[in-house]
Amino acid sequence: MVLLSLVATHSDVDLETVARLSVGADQVASAVLADGPAVSGAITLATCNRLEIYCDAASVDDVEAARSAVITRISGLSGLPESWVSSAFTTRTGEDVARHLFAVGAGLDSAVVGEREIAGQVRRALIESQANGTTSGPLVRLFQEASRTAKDVGAQTALGSQGRSIVSVALELAADLSLTREFTDKSVVVFGTGAYAGATMALLKEKGCTDISVFSSSGRSEAFVSTRGGVALTAEDLPAALTTADIVVGCSGSDNRVEAADVERVRASVAKQLIVVDLALSHDFDPAVGSLDNVELITLESVRLAAPSEQAAALSQASSLVADAARTFQDRQNSRAMDTAIVALRKHTQQVLESEMQKVRAQHGCTAAAEEVEFALRRMVRQLLHVPTVRARELAAEGRQQDYAAALEALYGIDLETPADQSAETSCPVRQDPPATGTA
Repeated sequence: MVLLSLVATHSDVDLETVARLSVGADQVASAVLADGPAVSGAITLATCNRLEIYCDAASVDDVEAARSAVITRISGLSGLPESWVSSAFTTRTGEDVARHLFAVGAGLDSAVVGEREIAGQVRRALIESQANGTTSGPLVRLFQEASRTAKDVGAQTALGSQGRSIVSVALELAADLSLTREFTDKSVVVFGTGAYAGATMALLKEKGCTDISVFSSSGRSEAFVSTRGGVALTAEDLPAALTTADIVVGCSGSDNRVEAADVERVRASVAKQLIVVDLALSHDFDPAVGSLDNVELITLESVRLAAPSEQAAALSQASSLVADAARTFQDRQNSRAMDTAIVALRKHTQQVLESEMQKVRAQHGCTAAAEEVEFALRRMVRQLLHVPTVRARELAAEGRQQDYAAALEALYGIDLETPADQSAETSCPVRQDPPATGTA
């Protein structure tokens, strides 16, 4: 088992590239698993400013095949050339996979450092993968540990008390651009019913806004407002709502983009200012709306540039927590990998013992003497296995589990990929010997 990740984020590529790569992202994991045995598990993390694919490859030799499978699938779904897709992604393996994901979950790799929404997105990525049957044991542990690390960073550093998010920074920008900073007198239209829409609704209420309408091209606005408040809009209601709105927040990412000409038409008779906040990666609004009279446009790039810098001490502490958690996770993974070798060694040795005991039974039958011989041999085997077992753990902690596996194959001919079958059940019933002390 080898974990790898393919990462394209706002830190390395522009948001338009991320958006183009993300077309069909929800199909990547299942498609890659269907391609062959190189990948045994996959999870997709797609947000407003990142596309990350996490894979569980069968072995080190399968890493390149796994990466190629992901690139090919994304190319096919997005319609982009494979060479272009490949150059957009950074590939990580080993401890770097955990370190990056833990930093992402803790908000350290976000446009707004310490943001809260990303931790929920990491959790949902795992839940969706489990529901779709595309994950694996190592990937489940990786994402669960990422969530725990995010909680630790939030609880133990000043980042947790900042309460900043992409939504909060965007609304602060909207207040800065408004004639008044108060939201109590503003009419707001929200596009979308996802996580960002929910965060937007909650923050608007905190700011005292009571005139909130919600539009969803998929028809989910009624259910959305039933638990959060606000008024659900239909397609027929939307033009009138846009005519009177002070702020419009787009976070749906649907294919039904609002064109600049549409905004200009419905606002033709209105002289007051309109602030459009477009938080959708694929744009809910034509970027040209920013050039219309009395219209101000706030985008994800605007949020990134306006995001406040965090204190160096808090960032350093959070980064240390992430690094420690990643190192611990990798040590545990190494130890788990070594468990396979230990089980194989025990199985091999027990099979040798069974072979010898069958000879004893064939010669002496099911007698008390033979039973005593068996107890003695079993104690001997446990003593022989004690030092190799301890040494396996030590090598795992040093990251040298491959050395141990190679030694097993060289010394005993044990292939960890195809361990020998259990020997047939013994013909004689035997009593259980008491557990040995001081042995593995």
